[in-house]
Amino acid sequence: MSDKSQWAYRTISEVSEQLDVPAHVLRFWETKFTQLKPMKRSGGRRYYKASDLDLLTRIRDLLYRDGFTIKGAQKALREQKANASEVVEAVHSADASNAGQQEIIANTIEKLKQLEVRLEALIATRQ
Repeated sequence: MSDKSQWAYRTISEVSEQLDVPAHVLRFWETKFTQLKPMKRSGGRRYYKASDLDLLTRIRDLLYRDGFTIKGAQKALREQKANASEVVEAVHSADASNAGQQEIIANTIEKLKQLEVRLEALIATRQ
């Protein structure tokens, strides 16, 4: 498995080995965690992408390391998603605010340039 790219799809047996979790547990988690959707090919073979592996790692850690129940882990993942959505929204809001501020700065610079031209013209007429 180490010769595969980190972005390559993994079979359920490879994921099972990497996470040290039996394949039947991974299939069970698919029924309990709707976020987990490995690609399925004909014959029902599952292929996991990198994001699936990250999610499975979080689920395993919540259940086995942190002692969460299935329901508790589901809730924790929902809260993590909500928190991530809030962060993304805040970044978009900051970007919009920053764009507005940049527009104000650009307008102010333009007005200052116009004032500079007027001031130079005024000075030139007084000399």
